[in-house]
Amino acid sequence: MTGAPTVACPDCDGTTFRLGPCRCTRYGNRLLADDGPPGGAAPHREPYRKCALCRGGGTVAVACLRCGRHGRRRAQLVLTVANLDTGAVASHEVAPDSLDPRPDPAGGWAADLTPRVRELAAATGVAATVDPMTVRLPPGWRPDLPADERHELAARALAEAARPAWRVLVGRSTAPPPIDPAARLAQLCALADLLLLDLVVEARRHDGGLCWDVRYELPGSTVPAASPRLHADLSAALTRTEVTDALAGLGERGLAAPARMLRPDRPLPPAPPAGGADHVERRVRADCTSLTAELPGAQAVWRDGRWWHTGLGPGEPVETLVGQPTGQVLRRVRVPLRRLAEPPEPPWLGEPLPWRPCPDCRPENRLRACRCRACGRPDDDGCPACHGLGLRPSVLACATCGGTRRLHQAMLVTLTDLRFRVAHLTWHVGAAEAATLAGTGAGGRAVVRLPGRYRLGAWASVFGVRPQDLVDADGGHDIPPDARDGYVTLPWAGADPVRELVAAVAPALPAARLLVTAVRPDAPPLAELIRLALGLDLALVVSVVDLRNHPADPSRAHGLLWSVEMRAPAAPVCPDDLPERPSLEAAVAHCLDCLDVTLPETVPADPEEPIPVPQSTPRALPADPVPALLRLAARHAGRPLAVRFTRSGCTVHRHDGGGPRLLAEGSDLRVCG
Repeated sequence: MTGAPTVACPDCDGTTFRLGPCRCTRYGNRLLADDGPPGGAAPHREPYRKCALCRGGGTVAVACLRCGRHGRRRAQLVLTVANLDTGAVASHEVAPDSLDPRPDPAGGWAADLTPRVRELAAATGVAATVDPMTVRLPPGWRPDLPADERHELAARALAEAARPAWRVLVGRSTAPPPIDPAARLAQLCALADLLLLDLVVEARRHDGGLCWDVRYELPGSTVPAASPRLHADLSAALTRTEVTDALAGLGERGLAAPARMLRPDRPLPPAPPAGGADHVERRVRADCTSLTAELPGAQAVWRDGRWWHTGLGPGEPVETLVGQPTGQVLRRVRVPLRRLAEPPEPPWLGEPLPWRPCPDCRPENRLRACRCRACGRPDDDGCPACHGLGLRPSVLACATCGGTRRLHQAMLVTLTDLRFRVAHLTWHVGAAEAATLAGTGAGGRAVVRLPGRYRLGAWASVFGVRPQDLVDADGGHDIPPDARDGYVTLPWAGADPVRELVAAVAPALPAARLLVTAVRPDAPPLAELIRLALGLDLALVVSVVDLRNHPADPSRAHGLLWSVEMRAPAAPVCPDDLPERPSLEAAVAHCLDCLDVTLPETVPADPEEPIPVPQSTPRALPADPVPALLRLAARHAGRPLAVRFTRSGCTVHRHDGGGPRLLAEGSDLRVCG
């Protein structure tokens, strides 16, 4: 195989580094500086004479990250389409000489690669919508230039467009049904009423137009500094926003929301009528313009069975001081947005939750609890971090309260299947509960188990799922073992177990609420993922550990833990290949969700080494490896195993104290087991 075509990196001119003005020149020779407007071009000023980066010279050398410090960039792009149902894979290599530039309506010349991706999709039988893909040629490219000049300019354009250099579309033989924006909006509104949340439809001005976002919020949340998702219109926002997408980021958005009791026994309001999306969009667009000026945005808030509309305007400026690596202090003034009219308070909110001040932080001084207190040692002058104070400066949020400065004496738990079933629980600190002794934890401390209402895993059967299928609705993170199974380690004899449970789970929860989804992961069988990896000529690493008979602390992770990752075919098993997902389905679903990140990482780092162009005809599913994996995990109980599947066979590794150790290798797992 010949080497890949390369060009000198235009960012560093092939030197692997570049010289540029130091960041201290943005603010001049001053210790306290004001930050300019966001996105504004800062003029080159006098360097800071005491700068810790350039020592007053005003110029610094930085490694070029665009070329990975190689000095050259690969002028090759590989397009791949893979069918998850059949295992068929088709790829097309785009080289500088294979571009077919045409006049671009916007000016200049461009090569449209979209037809090539459609041809690959047709060859593999993938039914998917192909997004437009073009490579714009430099302004100096013309068809009448000499061949070597055209090749050089095309190579530069391809090297710039090849980010990532391997683009893979994984689809199925049948396309999913189209999403009706009106039906999606009705679904989101009905679920907001069920979960006792607000549904916010927001439009903000961005680059001369309006960008849209649809998300869930807690009543009393402030307007975020920026919308997490930008869509051209409300229909696009609804079709691309699943329920899990609307819930993602709920904790960050709701840090300032007040913690209140819930009244879930109220009758649910009627669902919104179908076809309301167009009406909501027209009203929000109209609210973006006031009688005197254009507003920066507007919102429609679905609360308690109806829409509430409001514009967004500038709030009170917020000033912060931020230390810089140069040694300077930067003063930033941020003008947050606020609602011009707040909707009425929802009737399902009750009295405020009781709370006490956090003893482990001083937010105004960025002081947090020191490690010497976390280790259980008394404060003394011998601690190099706090010198006996017990608090030390830190830019991180307080681990005890999550930065809220409040320790709530109760927490609210909502379990839902994201359809029509929901359960609201309240855990009160100080409630007299009959906890049973379950074992002994670290330091000889007692581990007790709370009754069933404090075991979220016990509610899984109510929703028809397994305990390991329960995840945090905000981001899909696993539920901690203490909350899932009700195990609590008491710091001293006679401590309140409910208080310890709330203290372990509640920090940084928005409004002291934990939303848990009880939904079985929608994941294909592991054999389909192995077939996909073999078709792409990659390695699939499946890690598993059997902790079902954990002999120590019952509050530690137990059961079967899994991990599934796609790697380059020559990549070895790493010490970090440890299982962490509570079910195989969750591990497979996570692997598929991350393919757009993991697959480009398998591209060779050396730009001289070409990217493989995988091809594969439809193939039968391999034998189900799960029974053999379970037998291997049980045979090596308590020891993590990593099984690596490739086209040449599979290898079994066990993680020992010195790292992964090869146990067996063969043509398939049945031979290795």
